[in-house]
Amino acid sequence: MVEPLKFYDENIPCLAACPVHTNAGAYVAAIADGEDEFAYLTARLPNPFASVCGRVCAAPCEDACRRGVIDEPIAIRALKRFVTEQYGVESGSDTYQQVAAPPALDLPQSIGIVGGGPAGLSAAHDLRRFGYQVTLYEATDILGGMMVLGIPEYRLDRDLLKAEIGAIVDLGVDVHYNTRLGRDVTLQELRARHDAVFLSFGAFLGRGLDIEGGDADGVLKAVEFLLNMNQGFVVDVGPRVVVIGGGDVAMDAARTALRAAAYEAEYGGFDIEEERATMTEAMDAARTAQRAGAEEVIVMSLESEDEMPASPFELEEAKHENIRFVHRRGPARILTENGKVVGLETIKVLSVFDENGRFSPKFDPDDREIIPCDSIILAIGQAVDVAALGGEEVAITPRRTIDADDEMRTNLPDVWAGGDAARGPRTLIEAIADGRKAARSIHRHFGGEVEEQQPGKMVELEQFHRLDDIYDRVGRVAVPTLPTDRRIGLTEVELGYTPDLARCEASRCLRCFANILLDTDKCVLCALCADVCPLDLISLVPADEVGVGSAEETALTLNEEACIRCALCIERCPTDALSMGLWSGVGVPEVKVPV
Repeated sequence: MVEPLKFYDENIPCLAACPVHTNAGAYVAAIADGEDEFAYLTARLPNPFASVCGRVCAAPCEDACRRGVIDEPIAIRALKRFVTEQYGVESGSDTYQQVAAPPALDLPQSIGIVGGGPAGLSAAHDLRRFGYQVTLYEATDILGGMMVLGIPEYRLDRDLLKAEIGAIVDLGVDVHYNTRLGRDVTLQELRARHDAVFLSFGAFLGRGLDIEGGDADGVLKAVEFLLNMNQGFVVDVGPRVVVIGGGDVAMDAARTALRAAAYEAEYGGFDIEEERATMTEAMDAARTAQRAGAEEVIVMSLESEDEMPASPFELEEAKHENIRFVHRRGPARILTENGKVVGLETIKVLSVFDENGRFSPKFDPDDREIIPCDSIILAIGQAVDVAALGGEEVAITPRRTIDADDEMRTNLPDVWAGGDAARGPRTLIEAIADGRKAARSIHRHFGGEVEEQQPGKMVELEQFHRLDDIYDRVGRVAVPTLPTDRRIGLTEVELGYTPDLARCEASRCLRCFANILLDTDKCVLCALCADVCPLDLISLVPADEVGVGSAEETALTLNEEACIRCALCIERCPTDALSMGLWSGVGVPEVKVPV
């Protein structure tokens, strides 16, 4: 993988935004052109959990998508699901082995991995492909971490998850179940047993509320609630549930509670990524609460609807299931009778962020309201159990996570750390990226050469795709979902695209991997290209204004970020000085990219 990305790589915003640098533009364009197998291989190449991410990825690529400036971003996650359903592990195919084959040669070094979540499994995947002997230590009796214990089944099919994990284990990973660090094995023992250790256990400790009634019967921590529900244990939440939080985990907890028959007084010091993860926990908690048998679920958040970092899709789905939202309220105290929750007293939130955009809520303590309820689910964040490290001299950050550098190395020469253990609660795709980065770092530590993905290269095209004239009138294609009245039990809610819908949605892509090229020897500075550009993105200016020459010389400039690759400038150029180039290589399999 090329790091840092070069200009043309960064000019593909979906690729640059993805923590594992998936070339989403390439596979979306391939889907539009009917090249589904190539699209799958492009999605799978940098990501051992392509099928999982096609369902539950936070999709930072969509946040960065330039199409979103015009109307709405491309539904990249749903399009990934479309191709994984055809060629991924859920289809029974072994197509993934074209880009993720077993190792050709075994190496002598042994690597121990603590934690069978996305970071640990991704590291195991890459380390086995490098040829190392890999042993994975999992505290529970099932692999997957929060993918299986935190994400509800109605969002992520368990058979699919098992198949994707199985493909990694089948590379030759030795798994020790029910082996918890600090209880069944110590870090000192693992260091003696292995040549290197990667710590990737999750943030499974829920945070509580230090307010009156915070320890009452009926106050549940979202992460523990989700763990119990997803392991099949009955959690009696009663008919009325309040979820404190505003993210995806809150929505899942609320929705799950219906189907199955907050923050602390001092807020300073939150970083925005941890706050985003906290909001994700809140959304999951709310949606899961529905499936736990609640008749009424209320999600209370400090943020307004516009401020909530939960994904719009999850918010919309929660509303479809009649989950009610109370915005701009914070918890003041929990009301109890005989030690049992009977209500939540709330206070008005005046503001959530300070003048610098930092999370720093301010309240009006005189504006109070009471919400009657039987249970309160706290989706206000998770913590890492650093006590499990025992007496080892592993450096710990002030945030109570393992201190690791950009290459996932700790202060101990044979110990690496990543995922939630080192970063605190983060998204699935960020954990996958940490695991892959740790594997490369460990490999280099033992003298191995990491074969980077093909470096980007520019290829001039004789023929290329053009957008239709009405490209900006074609709106985002909604992802089909199960009708609300059929959302019972653990049935998967999102259904995915049909081929026709997928092609229609993929055709909205602006294909940012294509670029306008200029042959300066042919250019006569006639300015016809600037005249024909529909968005006025081409300019002729004195060269010294852009730092490439003197005031007597002329520079031709193009705003790459806004260019829609309509190619009218190429067609208008009388000297053929302009052409279309394809930037390919990074994150793309060794086959021709459809254009």
